[in-house]
This record gives sequence, C-alpha cells and structure tokens, in this order.
Amino acid sequence: MLDRATGARGRFSGTVTFTPLGADKDDGALQQREEGTVRWGAHEGPATREYIWRPGAHPGAMEVFFPDGRPFHSVDLTGAASDGTHWCSPDDYRVRYEAAGPDELRWTWDVTGPAKDLLLESVLRRAR
Repeated sequence: MLDRATGARGRFSGTVTFTPLGADKDDGALQQREEGTVRWGAHEGPATREYIWRPGAHPGAMEVFFPDGRPFHSVDLTGAASDGTHWCSPDDYRVRYEAAGPDELRWTWDVTGPAKDLLLESVLRRAR
C-alpha cells in the first residue's frame, strides 16, 4: 500500500477466503472475506473486509458487490487480465486483475482524486 501524496507505505498480511454464499450453493455466488493485520504508518492492528461476487454475463465474468448489495465493479477473468472502475465521490478507483495461473490472482487499485492518491497492490496465492 502506498499513499503517493505523503509517501506513507503500508502492508496487509493475512488470508482471503472465497466461500459459497446463501442457501443455493450452486448459483455461483461467493463471499470474499479478508482477515489479517494491517500496518499503515504508526498504526498496526486487525483488519477485515468483505465483498460478494456473483456470476456475470458469461462464464469467467463476475460482478462484485459491497456486503450491503451495492454494485462495486465487474471482473472478467476469461483473458490474462481484466480492468474495472468504481467512482466513489470524490475519487476514482481503477482496478486491474491478473490471473497469474490457477493458484495466483493479483489486483492493483489505482485511486486518484482530491481526497486520495493511493496505489494498492494485492497478491493472492492458493493455500496448499
């Protein structure tokens, strides 16, 4: 994690799980849950985040939602990479997903605007 405006750097270490959501486990919906420790400047402490992934318009495409059901962005992993956007006033969030094989997924958020100037890079590796 990098705050380009201040030069502050941070790190999240932990786990990300994707589990089937709801009573109908065959509909393809997944709950993404991140749990771990974040270090950002002088702060160090527990951190969690959740999203809901639902099947998109075709196989390999997913729609990502906030836990309260609001749309977040789209992901299409049928190719080597996928780009998405999300406007969160007053800032613009742009994401790039890259499938680096069956056991690794990377994404990079580039957040720009008057309130934020962040670069957030994530690497997920399948646990053995």
